[in-house]
Amino acid sequence: MAAPASSLGGRAPWHRPAARPFPEERWPRPSHRVGGVTGAQALGRSADSGRREGGRSWLHLQITAVWTQVAMVSRQPLLCSWTPHCLWLLGVILLMDASARPANHSSVRERMGTREENEILPPDHLNGVKLEMDGHLNKDFHQEVFLGKDTDGFEEDAEPRRSRRKLMVIFSKVDVNTDRRISAKEMQHWIMEKTAEHFQEAIAESKVHFQAVDPDGDGHVSWDEYKVKFLASKGHNEREVAEKIKNNEELKIDEETQEVLENLKDRWYQADKPPSDLLLTEEEFLSFLHPEHSRGMLQFMVREIVRDLDQDGDKQLSLPEFISLPVGTVENQQGQDMDDSWVRDRKKEFEELIDADHNGIVTMAELEDYMDPMNEYNALNEAKQMIAIADENQNHHLEPEEVLKYSEFFTGSKLMDYARNVHEEF
Repeated sequence: MAAPASSLGGRAPWHRPAARPFPEERWPRPSHRVGGVTGAQALGRSADSGRREGGRSWLHLQITAVWTQVAMVSRQPLLCSWTPHCLWLLGVILLMDASARPANHSSVRERMGTREENEILPPDHLNGVKLEMDGHLNKDFHQEVFLGKDTDGFEEDAEPRRSRRKLMVIFSKVDVNTDRRISAKEMQHWIMEKTAEHFQEAIAESKVHFQAVDPDGDGHVSWDEYKVKFLASKGHNEREVAEKIKNNEELKIDEETQEVLENLKDRWYQADKPPSDLLLTEEEFLSFLHPEHSRGMLQFMVREIVRDLDQDGDKQLSLPEFISLPVGTVENQQGQDMDDSWVRDRKKEFEELIDADHNGIVTMAELEDYMDPMNEYNALNEAKQMIAIADENQNHHLEPEEVLKYSEFFTGSKLMDYARNVHEEF
């Protein structure tokens, strides 16, 4: 048995066991572990790589530009006094680069920029689902199930009075019995309603994407058809790729893209309902993109997450395994604070919500129940937790003043002067 983390706050080495096929899978898992990255991690890395590489390139360009200025100025005696300023600017840029670290927490604003260019790639983030495909906590979950699709008016630059008024309108909708208090039952029903909104949005998006990858319009998409569209989205010539696949010719694909393709093919097989023909219908394609829409695909997603986090091969998760820090942490104060937050948040989630029987071990069944967005019992637990966060008077209900005061938790935006404005907004 692999050694666990030395303590809850300790830094256990990020160990990845060899791939282990699960007996309940209908299809054998291809060997596609490249560079120590597996399954959902490769898909998440592919979806996010554009943003990360873009940020890194910008910083490197700035550093190059500053060094060029330093070199030029240092050769001119009259301008030597500018050299310290250039070096100071370079130091600032290097600090910015050094503090960059892997995304431990997802942010809806960061994801918006990359979704369009990867529209046929299964998203790493699923609205209204507690965990990302890579096993990270969905840090926007509470906002997603409180606001639904109606996020306008809560941007960082939104007018505060308008945001407060909109928040109170939402409060009134949740408060079905109009007693100016939100109970756990009312919040539960609201969570289920907003989750259903996300489901309908995913269905509409999947329909558009299905039409994009089904050029002949026969209502079925083959793996080869999808592969052509995927590689075209990566910059390959669509016609050339289609011709090579048709003639069984070798494709020149880089290692990372090949890795992602193999993981996608594994996922494609799982979405193909029996009798298996490797052709996905529109419904099957929906579950391929959004596993939360299919019980079988949700179970597949759970197995992928467990496989990536499980260090001792017992197909279940202990607390040390669940809170282990990801690869690539940075040893500075900002990095330490983020590491502490990572451990604290995941420990709380493990102990209070995921480990249903509180025996210190999370089984696949427990993780599946936790991740199922349409689980009413889970929605009630979430409702109670959301109320507990802001319930300052400990009456097990949410009141307008409390919702406004904890607006950042519910909406992602901090609204000031909540007490002074609450009666005015009502």
